[in-house]
Amino acid sequence: MVPGRDRNLARQIPIGARGKAAETVELKHTLAGHHPDLPPVYSTPDMIRLMETACFHALQPFCDEGEITVGTSIHVEHRAASGIGMKIEAEAELESFDGRFYTMHVRAHDGTQEIGRGTVGRAVVHVPTFVARMKEKARSRG
Repeated sequence: MVPGRDRNLARQIPIGARGKAAETVELKHTLAGHHPDLPPVYSTPDMIRLMETACFHALQPFCDEGEITVGTSIHVEHRAASGIGMKIEAEAELESFDGRFYTMHVRAHDGTQEIGRGTVGRAVVHVPTFVARMKEKARSRG
């Protein structure tokens, strides 16, 4: 939040605002990339990261200078496996706003089928203020 801005003031972000993100699955995006005994299939954390990136792209154009949106909740199903070389596309659409938190409907597709879907919660933060709070938190831990 920009200092002085009313935290409860709803931003003018239209319901239905959309964003996308895409990547081609590499070994580093797979379970095997995290542990060699696991299969080389696209990992759930990487799918969620791509969905979060799509959410960021949907909301960032509506943020003021020095602001970004950050994830606050994730409710996602990973419904199908995808292998190395497949292109994963994630889409996010603003579904609702409750006064402080934005709820994004997300889905991911691998060109053959939907591989994941759900919702992601986001909130706007003022980066300099947010970073200062994290530094103070670290200092207080000694």
